[in-house]
Amino acid sequence: MLESHESKLTLSSHTWTRTMFATRGAHQFSKKLQPFLGFPFKSCSWFRRTIINHVHSFTHSKQKRPVRQVNQLASRSTKSVQKLDIDPPKVFMRDTITRISHTLRFSTWDSAQEQLMKLPIKWDSYTVNQVLKTHPPMEKAWLFFSWASKLKGFKHDQFTYTTMLDIFGEAGRISSMNYIFKQMQDKGIKIDAVTYTSLIHWLSDHGDIAESIKLWQDMKDKGCVPNVVCYTAYMKCLFDHNRVKEGATIYKEMLQSGCSPNCHTYTVLMEHLANSGKFDRVLEIFNKMQDAGVQPDKATCNILVEKCCKAGETQAMMKILHYMKEKFLVLRYSVYQEAFHMLKMAGVSDRLLRDVNRHMSLQNFKQDQIDESYGIAESSCFTLDDRMILYLLNKKSLVAVDYLLDNLMNKRLKLDPGIVTTVVEVNCNCGRVNGAFLAFEVGVKLGITIERITYLTMVGELIRTNSFSRVVDIVEAMVGAGLSLGSELTALLIYRLGCAGKPASAEKLFSILPDQQKSIAVYTALINTYFTCGNADKGLAIFETMRKQGINVALSTYCVLLNGLERNGLFDKLQPYRKEKKRLKSESCSREMSMEETVCDLLFAES
Repeated sequence: MLESHESKLTLSSHTWTRTMFATRGAHQFSKKLQPFLGFPFKSCSWFRRTIINHVHSFTHSKQKRPVRQVNQLASRSTKSVQKLDIDPPKVFMRDTITRISHTLRFSTWDSAQEQLMKLPIKWDSYTVNQVLKTHPPMEKAWLFFSWASKLKGFKHDQFTYTTMLDIFGEAGRISSMNYIFKQMQDKGIKIDAVTYTSLIHWLSDHGDIAESIKLWQDMKDKGCVPNVVCYTAYMKCLFDHNRVKEGATIYKEMLQSGCSPNCHTYTVLMEHLANSGKFDRVLEIFNKMQDAGVQPDKATCNILVEKCCKAGETQAMMKILHYMKEKFLVLRYSVYQEAFHMLKMAGVSDRLLRDVNRHMSLQNFKQDQIDESYGIAESSCFTLDDRMILYLLNKKSLVAVDYLLDNLMNKRLKLDPGIVTTVVEVNCNCGRVNGAFLAFEVGVKLGITIERITYLTMVGELIRTNSFSRVVDIVEAMVGAGLSLGSELTALLIYRLGCAGKPASAEKLFSILPDQQKSIAVYTALINTYFTCGNADKGLAIFETMRKQGINVALSTYCVLLNGLERNGLFDKLQPYRKEKKRLKSESCSREMSMEETVCDLLFAES
């Protein structure tokens, strides 16, 4: 009996030892796999538990039991432990709301009601409001709204009522909208500026400006303070119904109340002035809003360009297009088409319009538009080779263009820079990376400088196709032409090279950059690249070089450094850098962060 007992103890100890080594192996395996997973090692707990559970299962299955019944019990208990340890997949609220919205859209109400009752969720105001904001069909939205009101423990509030009111208003059901508003009043539901704004807007939109004015006065009489959105919506209603003096009075009242105009407020003012033909005043406000720190957005620029098209105002349009080019904003396709035809009718070059909207300009490229596109005379400047390439582009014979460019590169014949730029863009738009890179090589060998936005277009296309070695060549050509990729884009590109396992390319890219372009974010990206690729020594060396060069270290740099050391198992080197990070964090509370530090923290704070 004693020998039997000792043999069992020996067997148990061997099993425990194998399990421990297997667990450590799974732990080390998950650590090595972590750079490929793309999230921190600490968040791999589920993965580690799953690996460990499978190892436990394997060791239990290999262990021999003297009694068959005991073996079955052990097997069952192991399976139950596995099921308990594995967390069920999380169901996010946005997925649930999407599911409810699809149910309302694509099922009959009877079927939808049955499915809604089976959902294991708590119905609250937020959930109901989010479902209504997905804009299901109006009838279904009302049935769902009424059904929710009968749920035990649920009560509609100002948010759900306002959303339902807005749905009726958008559908033109003004009587139903007024019915919802009356219910809010009868039930004592809080009515705020958002509710009044929706009512005023939809009543005015359907021609009842008198009722909108009455509601505005009623809102103020009841002590509901309007915000900038409410002021702007009411101003637009007044301007749309030619009540200019009243609209101007409301604008002055808004300023006196302390509400600062936002981009939409300025847009309403400029839209009204454009409708009145006062484009000089439009440009005046367009400049003043920028001085006030409010930048015109894409929607504003589209509205103003559309107004310029209708009035035939080319001068104001060009100034807006110049702003859009600087801020990398583009037009909607319909507005672009309208502007294109207006400039053609006015006999004005559309080169600037094409520069702003390069992704759309090639759709309207025709042989008879060459003169306007480049602002030069075809007969005097375009060679036979230029004409041939343009003809082939117009026929979409891109393979023939490749052969022609290859032949011209060997003969070292000159081409128009605009032609090379157009070939690059056409190939990028068609997903032909090799064709675009060939045109780029032709430009480099012939000494042709293309525009910065064309370089960026190529960089984006090459990244999408994982052609990282070619990206470095593009950046080298940009630097040689005196152009900058920008600190943020350079840092992101080095980071992507690290994720793709290309530390040599990242190092080459870093060495190409002038010293003034090697910012905190760029250094941090290179440090992260080395740690990601398992070269911790180089990562630490770059960090020390960064400090020797007198470049400030951001908090996110320490985050990258500490995480990299942990991933590479260098735990003995963590403590000094943790102290430095803690000291820097305490100092940062008493000083203002530089723009470079802010950019670096935005890019790498979670690394």
